[in-house]
Parts: sequence; C-alpha cells; structure tokens
Amino acid sequence: MTTFPGGTSVSRLSVYGEGGTPHLHTVSTEAYVVIGGTGTLLTLDTTGLHETPLATGSTVWFTPGTVHRAINHGDLRVLVIMSNAGLPEAGDAVMTFPTEIVADPARYRAAAHLAGDPELAVRHRRDLALEGFQQLVDAAETGDPKPLAEFYEAAAALVRPSVAGWRDLWRSTVEAATRQTAAVLDALDHGDARHLAASAVLGSPPSDPLRWGMCGRLGAHDVHHPAVLSEGTR
Repeated sequence: MTTFPGGTSVSRLSVYGEGGTPHLHTVSTEAYVVIGGTGTLLTLDTTGLHETPLATGSTVWFTPGTVHRAINHGDLRVLVIMSNAGLPEAGDAVMTFPTEIVADPARYRAAAHLAGDPELAVRHRRDLALEGFQQLVDAAETGDPKPLAEFYEAAAALVRPSVAGWRDLWRSTVEAATRQTAAVLDALDHGDARHLAASAVLGSPPSDPLRWGMCGRLGAHDVHHPAVLSEGTR
C-alpha cells in the first residue's frame, strides 16, 4: 500500500472569510471533519436547500450531486477527506455558474480559471457561482426542479470527455486498494501471514504554499507519492 487508505485523499481547509464557492462533485463523496471554528454548510439537492451547523468535532459528508458551500462564522477549519483520490483534482468538481456557462466548455474553463491576482480571481469566480446558485435555490423554493436537473445534465456533459482518464486513475488507486484487500483476505484465509512482514509507515507533508481552493485555502497532501518513514522486508 503506497497511497492513503482506501484510495481516499486528505487536505486541510481554512474556509474563506466570505464563504466558499458553491459546487458539486460528479463522482466523489466529500467529508468534512471540523477541527476548529464555527460555520454552516449549505447544501442543495433534489429535496431543496439545507443548512447544517458546523463546529469543532462536526463530521458530515455529502455524495455526488450535492451542491455545497461552506460559510465561515469564525475561523472555520476543516479536515477534508475525499473518495477517489485524484479525481477531484482532475476536474470532478463543477461550480454552479449559470447554466449557459456550464453548458459551454470554453466559457466554463474561462470562468473557472484563476488569472491575475488570485484573491480577486477567487472572489470573482465565487460571485459568478453564487449567481447561478441563487437561481437554483430560487427555483427549488418555488417547487421547480427543472433548473437543477438542467444543471446536472450540463455538469455531466462538461466532465464526460475526462471520464476515460478518470477511469484509469481510479483503477490505479481505489480499485488497486480493493484488490489488495482481497489478496490479504485470501492470504489470511490460507494462514499466510507474509504480508505482515512488509508493514510500513508512510507520510505526506502538506503542500507549501497553500492552494487557492473553491471553499478556502487548501493544504493538500500528495497521497500518491508518500515518503516511506519505515518499511519492513518484502
């Protein structure tokens, strides 16, 4: 095993003071473990808009298709665990720009790109996503499911060209981890303990400098190329 357990990824998030950019993930489930401060998680799905309070110790997770935005009420810091390590970084997330932008790959890329001053660019990107998010919320509150359904369709079309590459990445991480567990279970079932002698301690220092993420400043960890701190015989 060379990657973080279960083919997941881990990062540390300091949520922007004015809140994050609403977006969804098309493949991956995301988990928040709050390690400091307070805030609110806004989520939108086919059942409507929901607010979940966040405080130290809160642990929540949301599945693909859940539009989400973190609101910072005071020094909100979160440990983020993502399924399908590598896929979120490869474009699994789609921001809630107005549907006509999400439906146009060139316009979406231009809107998502952080050019010039990153702090100003992040703010502009967030404001544009909030415009589309509010349209979705307004429709949901009047009982109209069509705008969210159209956004889902546009998001799926936007990421479709990436799926083949994502599948290869998934096979090398999540599927590989599952195969390894199956092999260990087979070995134990036959009384074979040789894999225990190949134990190891691995580590991944945080990235520096922090990245400008959608919800805040991110301290990512390279879970695909960890440092081997100790290693048994193989």
